[in-house]
Amino acid sequence: MSSPIHTPAEDRYEHLPYRRASRSGLDLPAFSFGLWQKFGPEHGYEKRREIILHAFDLGITHFDNADRYGPPTRGAQKFFGQVLAQDLAPYRDELILSTKAGNPIGASPYQKGASRKSLLASLEHSLRDLGTDYVDVFYSHSPDLTTPLEETVGALVSAVGQGKALYAGISNYLPDRARKAAALLREAGVPLLVHQPRYSIFDRRPERNGLLAAAAEDGFGLVVYSPLAQGLLTDKYLVDIPDGARARDSAFLSPDVIDATYRERAAALNKIAEERGQSLAQLALQWVLRRPEVTSALIGASSTGQLDHNLQALDFPPLTEAELASIDEHGVHGTGLKL
Repeated sequence: MSSPIHTPAEDRYEHLPYRRASRSGLDLPAFSFGLWQKFGPEHGYEKRREIILHAFDLGITHFDNADRYGPPTRGAQKFFGQVLAQDLAPYRDELILSTKAGNPIGASPYQKGASRKSLLASLEHSLRDLGTDYVDVFYSHSPDLTTPLEETVGALVSAVGQGKALYAGISNYLPDRARKAAALLREAGVPLLVHQPRYSIFDRRPERNGLLAAAAEDGFGLVVYSPLAQGLLTDKYLVDIPDGARARDSAFLSPDVIDATYRERAAALNKIAEERGQSLAQLALQWVLRRPEVTSALIGASSTGQLDHNLQALDFPPLTEAELASIDEHGVHGTGLKL
């Protein structure tokens, strides 16, 4: 027997602030929900559905996907398409749905890269997966240095021109290529809405390579991913690696990085958080959102309780200059990362 159709909370727009995506007219919730990990079919449908619907009840209107999210590839999109059809279709105009293409999803030369063929063919599949006529944001998932940038940008422009996407985005682009993409899109009358980079206390690349400055100057917002550094900016690994933790079975986090140096730095950051009356995760989320260039922070969740906890990061007072300096001391760039 299927679950009854969900009725969204009437107060769903009273929980989160919405932030303008730079020079566009679009507002995004301070937290967006990413389906990068643990939203493939091996995880129970009803539990995943409960988390998505709870996120919407809390005011999270932006749900971020990609053709390769699963596993298997397209698994997360097909799951979300089920939830959309069962529960959220009447509220499609309240949702910001994004997807990406360009990272490898198969052996075919047309299942990778940022050619016109690869991007637009993937978008057609994604629309069928999601069961919608359009996505709100279509991203080039990663830079493809073997394809002319003009071709990649042209595909994004075509997607918007055909009404299959409302906005264009890029992800994982270095600042120089991001600026060139922004310029080409602007010339075509389809301004770059957002760039999706990795950014956290332990990964300062957007600060160090000039991406934050590029976003401010070129007028695109940043939707940052991995703000908790794959769980390293939580209290999960302060003592050991618990059973079932991501570090035991994830391709994106190796147990090798959870060493004495990491634990020393994470413990110091955790102490700062405790002195503020919050968790390390809440501190880390508040830290990325302090930047005006950041429109939204992407978060996932394995339970509704975890989602509630993370959103409470917005309830704490702003970080002081002294606290930011202390975070800089212990939040050393590259901690836990293989750069």
